[in-house]
Amino acid sequence: MKKYNVAILGATGAVGMEMLKVLVERDFPFKELKLLASSRSAGKEVEFQGKKYIIEEASENSFKNMDIVLCAAENNISEALSPAAVKAGAVVIDNSSAFRLKDGVPLVVPEVNGQDVKKHKGIIANPNCSTTIALTALNELNKYAKINRMIVSTFQAVSGAGINGMKELDQQIKNISEGSPIDIETFQYQIAYNVIPQIGSFNEMGYSQEEMKLQNEGRKIFHNPDLKVNCTCVRVPVYRSHSESITIETEKEITPEKAKQLIAKAEGVKLIDDLANEKYPMPLDTSDQDLIYVGRIRKDISKENSLVLWCCGDQIRKGAATNAVQIAEILVKETLI
Repeated sequence: MKKYNVAILGATGAVGMEMLKVLVERDFPFKELKLLASSRSAGKEVEFQGKKYIIEEASENSFKNMDIVLCAAENNISEALSPAAVKAGAVVIDNSSAFRLKDGVPLVVPEVNGQDVKKHKGIIANPNCSTTIALTALNELNKYAKINRMIVSTFQAVSGAGINGMKELDQQIKNISEGSPIDIETFQYQIAYNVIPQIGSFNEMGYSQEEMKLQNEGRKIFHNPDLKVNCTCVRVPVYRSHSESITIETEKEITPEKAKQLIAKAEGVKLIDDLANEKYPMPLDTSDQDLIYVGRIRKDISKENSLVLWCCGDQIRKGAATNAVQIAEILVKETLI
């Protein structure tokens, strides 16, 4: 089997480190591996599969002979360096939001619209983690009866803010238990024993950046420019795995029984819906794995052709790292690189 040279841009962050782990777990055929980060991390050693790698400072000259670049860097870095990687001959799979809504850039959840990878012109975008979790959960329902409208509340783990988010929750819990003052740096307010109904800045209508992503990205991934989404995003003191309460309105009725049948066979999804035995998705159960758990499926008693469900998924893995590696697998399988 042919092997490929892979670079990870933003290799020292939570998603970058998870990408390393997922490459091995999924037996991705890589040959050379290059780890790139900012000047702060350059020169550090990372041991991976018994081999030591030196973190290199990322620059426009970092991508020579690379076939695939998995980008786990922030928007400004991706915007600056992804075109250079493409110019050097690599395909970039970008986890930032820099290119998601740009024309000519596929925005891909492999279980939902993997065929869109074939349209790439050098850059393929990974959706926002909450978008990936929701659309993976809803894909078979949408194919059965087109979704016209969604009302969504997300309950997002602190790891969605990266390593510093997890460290801040850890430290605040420790300080509170010791009666010490707490520091607030990563989030707007204390996150320990609290919930914060803001992720990103607000627009003129009062919706946050994070809340608009599900509609904007969902339209592109579902190939449905008329999809309407009303979303509220909340940061919660959970370490890992996002949860979402979702109400969908569809063109025709989907009974709860039919929805369970569809979800039970859906790719990338696990049905956990046994109320008699109090079985339903929870963040603890979905952490450090790639399936989206779906449950609490029930009819919306307030409206016709409307269904309610609850889902959870690991946003570092399926919401970011694994989704990117799955896209790379399509590139390999379809000989698109």
